[in-house]
Amino acid sequence: MLFGYARTSTLEQKAGLEAQTKELEGTGCERIWAEQTSSVSKRDKLAEAIEFCREGDIFVVTKLDRLARSVRHLGELIEELEAKGVGLRVLSLGLDTTTATGKLMLNVLGSVAQFEREMMLERQREGIQKARREGKYKGRAPTAQRQGRGTGASQERYEQA
Repeated sequence: MLFGYARTSTLEQKAGLEAQTKELEGTGCERIWAEQTSSVSKRDKLAEAIEFCREGDIFVVTKLDRLARSVRHLGELIEELEAKGVGLRVLSLGLDTTTATGKLMLNVLGSVAQFEREMMLERQREGIQKARREGKYKGRAPTAQRQGRGTGASQERYEQA
C-alpha cells in the first residue's frame, strides 16, 4: 500500500500543501497525512504516518525536504522505515528504495550531503587557522573562565591556543 505525507512550513503555504496532497493522490496513495508546521516543530502527523505503515508498504513524499530536517534526520527516518520493512518513494527525484537502484541513489545522495558538510567544516577550520595566524581570531574563553571559575591550568591552555 502507498501512504503519503505532505508538509508545509507555514499556514500561508496552504496552496503548497494542496498541491502536494493532489500529487500524492495522483500517485495512488490510499491515505495521506498532511500538516503545516515548521521544520523545527514536532511533527505529530509524520510520527503517526510512520507508525501506521506496515511491512511491504511504501511511504511517499513529493520532495525530500518535506520529509526531513537534515541529512541526519533523514538517515534516522530511513532506518526507522527499513526496520519496519517499509519503502520510501520521493516523487521529485524518481527515487524508490524498494529497488536496488533506489537504495543506491539514496546512499549516493546521503554521501554527497555528508561530503558537502565535511568540506564546509574543513573550510571553516582553515579559515579559523588563517585568522589566528593573522591575529584576527581569538576564539572565546573556556566556559569555566567565562563563568569566573577558571583555574591556572585552564587559563594557561587558553592562552596557548
